[in-house]
Amino acid sequence: MFQKVRVRFAPSPTGPLHIGGVRTALYNYLFAKKHGGDFILRIEDTDSQRFAPGSEEYIIEAFAWLGLKFDEGTHIGGAYAPYRQSDRKEIYRKYVDILLEKGMAYIAFDTPEELEAKRAVTANFQYDASTRGDMRNSLTLSKEEVKALIDAGKRYVVRFRIETNQDVSVNDLLRGEVKYNSSVLDDKVLFKSADNLPTYHLANIVDDHLMAITHVIRGEEWLPSAPLHVLLYKAFGWEDTMPQFAHLPLLLKPEGNGKLSKRDGDRLGFPVFPLEWKDPKTGEIFSGYRESDYLPEAVINFLALLGWNPGNDQEIMSMDELIQLFSLEKCSKSGAKFDYEKGKWFNHQYIQSKPNVEIAGMYRPILAEKGVDADMAYVETVAGLVKERVNFVKELWDQSFFFFVAPVSYDEKAVKKRWKEDSPAQMTELIDILRGINGFSAHNQEETARAWIENKGYHPGNVMNAFRLAIVGESKGPHIFDITAAIGKDETINRLQRAIRKIKIS
Repeated sequence: MFQKVRVRFAPSPTGPLHIGGVRTALYNYLFAKKHGGDFILRIEDTDSQRFAPGSEEYIIEAFAWLGLKFDEGTHIGGAYAPYRQSDRKEIYRKYVDILLEKGMAYIAFDTPEELEAKRAVTANFQYDASTRGDMRNSLTLSKEEVKALIDAGKRYVVRFRIETNQDVSVNDLLRGEVKYNSSVLDDKVLFKSADNLPTYHLANIVDDHLMAITHVIRGEEWLPSAPLHVLLYKAFGWEDTMPQFAHLPLLLKPEGNGKLSKRDGDRLGFPVFPLEWKDPKTGEIFSGYRESDYLPEAVINFLALLGWNPGNDQEIMSMDELIQLFSLEKCSKSGAKFDYEKGKWFNHQYIQSKPNVEIAGMYRPILAEKGVDADMAYVETVAGLVKERVNFVKELWDQSFFFFVAPVSYDEKAVKKRWKEDSPAQMTELIDILRGINGFSAHNQEETARAWIENKGYHPGNVMNAFRLAIVGESKGPHIFDITAAIGKDETINRLQRAIRKIKIS
């Protein structure tokens, strides 16, 4: 019988969403859509000590900006609601009791101080079959003692009872069969009476089962947890509904070794979060891709290729193309270097591919901040002339300000290099030439000006460089006749006349 693919992205609301988590969510999304399945948002907030206000809203806003739409989740509901683990606490208690009744879990009363004392005297202390007999738990205490401690309000945890020397196989879609011996596993805490909440390990398994999750696609940092999860599935008798696992490679530092961190972004000047985040405790602000002027489509395309390859040389892919081409089999098993310069390249490519009218719409708020109120059609023309020169929309002003504002000063280095003794006389002649042109198109201007230069025997470079300096104020910008065609004949002549008056050479 065909089982519909169902995947989940299950972040903890403990702060901003790392870009590595975004990539994990993206791969889940692409896999689900490739197979006609569902993409679910589940908030795993069982760690109440690390909860950061605003995190869940941040996560939802980030994915809305990126264009990754969930089919079910905390913000939209669904048939398997609720999707926030703190709202499901009564569900988990039932499964804790099942494991206790089966003897596959036990209650432990050891205080943090007692555990710390054990670690101080025993190197690499692990709460497991070799040590549990020396600890304060329901395996070493009588039923009466256990009941008395609970009735007295003593805090406790419930630990999973792992039998020693069992082979545990994890079948991974990327790595094949990975075998573990249970002797290396400790008796993980599944439930804490302090907040009446399960830990990640229990809640994760129960929710994946109850929500009919078919595939668990997550980062390789979770691979060591996989054998415990396999054992839990078996403990509940859920082997037949166990999801398939796929553990994705890490995102690595741009240089050196190790996992990509916020410090790498701070040091090298790139974001590691999708949106800007303000720490509610410290007030510290961390940069985001959205606020750094990246296009969401570019971020998606960039992240998709960090650990996956379509098997051809294609780099620019729409979401539909990514969905069509994606497969877990083509994911790398090794970590992917985070090439942030490549991220800029993707953003550049997406700016080039967007219609000029769309770029103009993004540019107009920047112009408004500069006090420029320009006609939309004119802004669209300018955007088309300069967008190939920028990686980000915010860079358009530096590359096009002269379309909107005449120069009031002139770059000293450019004056020294480009403005010759005969430049004023040549620019005066050029004014007359331009004034006589009917139809002030770039083509008509260039054809007429080139003929004049050739006829006069002037050096083309000297004339054109001085012309650009007079119009722009610097030695920059697109084709000079495209600029003058845009600003018009009167403005062109006004700028030439001002340059003749103002530029002095020493």
